[in-house]
Amino acid sequence: MYLGIDIGTSGVKAVVMDERDRAAAEATAPLEVSRPRQLWAEQDPEDWWWAVAAALDMLAAQSPKAMAAVKAIGLSGQMLGVALLDKDDVPIRPALLWNDGRASAEGAELEARFPEFVDTVGCRAMPGFSAPKLLWLARHEPAALAQTSRVLLTKDYVRLCLTGEAASDRADSSATLLMDTRAGDWHDGIVAACGIDRATLPRLVESAEIAGTLRDELAARWHLPKNTPVVGGGGDNMCAGVGVGAVQAGDAYIGLGTSGVYFLANDRFVPAHRGGMHTHRHAVPGLFCQNAVVLSAGAALAWVARLMRADVATLVAEVEAARLPPADTPVFTPYLAGERTPHDDPTLTAAFSALGHGTGPLHLVQAVLEGVALALADGHDALIASGARIEAVTLTGGGARSLLWARLIAAAIGLPLSVQADAAAGPAIGAARLARQGVGGPLIASAAAQTTRIAVEPPLREQLLQKRMVFRKHPGLSR
Repeated sequence: MYLGIDIGTSGVKAVVMDERDRAAAEATAPLEVSRPRQLWAEQDPEDWWWAVAAALDMLAAQSPKAMAAVKAIGLSGQMLGVALLDKDDVPIRPALLWNDGRASAEGAELEARFPEFVDTVGCRAMPGFSAPKLLWLARHEPAALAQTSRVLLTKDYVRLCLTGEAASDRADSSATLLMDTRAGDWHDGIVAACGIDRATLPRLVESAEIAGTLRDELAARWHLPKNTPVVGGGGDNMCAGVGVGAVQAGDAYIGLGTSGVYFLANDRFVPAHRGGMHTHRHAVPGLFCQNAVVLSAGAALAWVARLMRADVATLVAEVEAARLPPADTPVFTPYLAGERTPHDDPTLTAAFSALGHGTGPLHLVQAVLEGVALALADGHDALIASGARIEAVTLTGGGARSLLWARLIAAAIGLPLSVQADAAAGPAIGAARLARQGVGGPLIASAAAQTTRIAVEPPLREQLLQKRMVFRKHPGLSR
């Protein structure tokens, strides 16, 4: 057995997987995001650890035999977070998350200081990324940065709690924008410009490299073998790629989680100079990944469900049963937290348009699903404009449970989708696969994943193409 742990934005998922990539047990625990000011998004790193511990406590109670058979642990996590720890490894302040938009000015400053910035790190210094946020902390909270002994990403803080080791994989770390992405090492000039030094950053390992072993007291608590190895792992985007089998150049997937990610594996390093795109190292040696990101995907659906004081799953089931034609629904632009691809603008706001007296609650919910699909179509176009050739796409993440959402996305991008039976656990499965590879096993097992093919429906595509013309007239886009 192999244990994969994914620390997402809205929750932790832990999966115990066997030698043939079949999930033997799984558990989840929730997380909440704090938004103390406009554009800010934060979480307490200790909450990540408590959620991981809660999920593993559940697995230990429900599946002790499976846990006792675990040979290795892999970690996946939300990317770009900035957790500051003091000399005792205690968090100094809440971590700044990937969807935090406060550091626009600092990003511009870094690009002005390093003319070769994009070609070195792989993308623009957009505000959600780690480097601009560190510079923001240096400018606005210098006392916090002065106390800092370690700067860690989300899953790497959990690794520290699990093993006592401060390490990070090169894939996840390449997205901090503190790294020379081709070389796979920290860039001392950019690091220093952000107000820290190399000593505060973790040592770098490969995604399938053993980075530490589980603490004895935790092994006993969770019925895991003593000295269970913990491999490097990767960011959730890279681990989702491994989870769905996007491990060769040209493989693509769309991940529907809190955000929406359109991911393409590439054997070339293609720096993204425009369009809110970004390029990083993949968790597979020798590969890079191009990414188009919609900042609010599942987050937009959760938002509209909160407005209606309803459960997300119930709302989606009701919308799917209603069979509403897109011609009858409003247009929704899902810019609740700004947007990355293709607009690169943290100040964009969401909007409903084309409302009428006949618009009801289910029309609004379906409009949110359609709006995310149209935003992903913008990401698809941005990837194609970069020279990418995309012929097949896999859909993964919690949103992949909705057949309607899958149909809308296929129609919006004009390509069929493959949906795997265990799509919601993609990053955790990817982390477990990396754990298996780390102790000498194959990355991908021989068992073929069960998939459902979602075809492009021409009438639905035509309706969404018509709606996209209104979608692109969002008033904020003229700025």
